[in-house]
Amino acid sequence: MHENLRMPHAVSHLRAARLARSAKPFLARGGFKRERCVDCRLVPSHCMCSLRPSLITRAGVCLLMADIEPLKPSNTGWLVADVVADTFAFGWTRTETDPDLLALLCDPQWQPYVVFPGQYAEPERVVRTVQPSDGLRDEARQTRPLFILLDGTWSEARKMFRRSPYLDRLPVLSLEPRQTSQYKLRNSGRTDHFCTSEVAALCMSLAGEPVAEQTLEAYLAVFTHHYLHAKSQQPIAWDGFAHQRLHEVSLLTSRDSGLNSASCGSVRAMPWNGEHREETVARKVPTGGRRRR
Repeated sequence: MHENLRMPHAVSHLRAARLARSAKPFLARGGFKRERCVDCRLVPSHCMCSLRPSLITRAGVCLLMADIEPLKPSNTGWLVADVVADTFAFGWTRTETDPDLLALLCDPQWQPYVVFPGQYAEPERVVRTVQPSDGLRDEARQTRPLFILLDGTWSEARKMFRRSPYLDRLPVLSLEPRQTSQYKLRNSGRTDHFCTSEVAALCMSLAGEPVAEQTLEAYLAVFTHHYLHAKSQQPIAWDGFAHQRLHEVSLLTSRDSGLNSASCGSVRAMPWNGEHREETVARKVPTGGRRRR
């Protein structure tokens, strides 16, 4: 049980639909086999639902997810859907395409970008920048960037990119990150692989959404801390750097959102004090580089 009750987001709905089709329960490889919170996928003692940010952005995210990706507790596309209100999620198959996905890609309010390394696309499709919002123009008449992230293993992502003809007409956004991945829950053996949440943060930076970028980075660090401490059955360091950073971002956003919500987004600050933390614990019920999930 937790305080921060929200309506299920797109990835949550996709996970529920995938579970409904499963003949047997999904068991995560190498993960813990205990009861999990249905909203954050962690054991109840390490639940982080009360820390979940709520962010309004001009940019949106569309997740194309490989078959069992929504079921994996370590999946970070779930975190993107937690943070970015306009996140859409669709399961990918080679033979069928969701009509709602095709309708989304044709919606005139969006300018879709397929986020994928440019060396795998025709040169004329590759872009490296995103048109930011023009504050001097009517916002209602400006298209909004929609970042299409191929959420799966690297081999699955390549297959999705090659075998999705409805993506062929769209520009390919090739990212050029200056940092290495900080993702610790899966190991691809390469430093140029990034998890889905990290890629989303890079996209938000290009779209002129610094608050979204920082929130995604801080929220991933908190999730990583909770996940690894749950796996090793260690208590949460509520006063550690990861939680402090997420708190700082929420305070910064609360202060600035009323002044600059159109360009930077807005987020509801989460309560943060000792009493809140004790209550939470007591309720035990491919970028320019390739992407790692």
